[in-house]
Amino acid sequence: MPTIGLRSDHAPDQIPASHRDLIQCPPVAALTTVMPDGYPQTSVVWCDFDGVCVRVNTMRGFAKERNMRGDPRVTLLCYDPHQPNRYLEVRGTVVEMTEAGAAQHLDQLASAYAGRPIRYFGGAIPAHFAQTEHPVLCRIRPTHVVTIDATGKGGRR
Repeated sequence: MPTIGLRSDHAPDQIPASHRDLIQCPPVAALTTVMPDGYPQTSVVWCDFDGVCVRVNTMRGFAKERNMRGDPRVTLLCYDPHQPNRYLEVRGTVVEMTEAGAAQHLDQLASAYAGRPIRYFGGAIPAHFAQTEHPVLCRIRPTHVVTIDATGKGGRR
């Protein structure tokens, strides 16, 4: 039986190569933000990594967008449900929220998750939402990274 442990061979704010596959359009990612009353709020999100920051997308006015504007501290948990004993937790600070380029990023995420080129509005969700929803691209700078690998498939744990 493998020993469960934290990886310690990387800087606390760096995402190690051994777990980057979990941040590049992972099968499951959950973003936790802090609500104004201090309680956590968690949403399933799509995400990717630009080499420095984790990028997620939300819509203007959604709870997670409002929460991140009020308190930029977030946690993102990424894992593959086929390997639940291997996961990545990224605690970080939202350093940018912008609508510039957000729709294009959302199309890139939708295409990556679908495995083929699609548009988010009209491909992933009904096209009419494009008239009422406004994507917001959020860049999260990691401040603390935890990696777990208890699969017994190699690598330090």
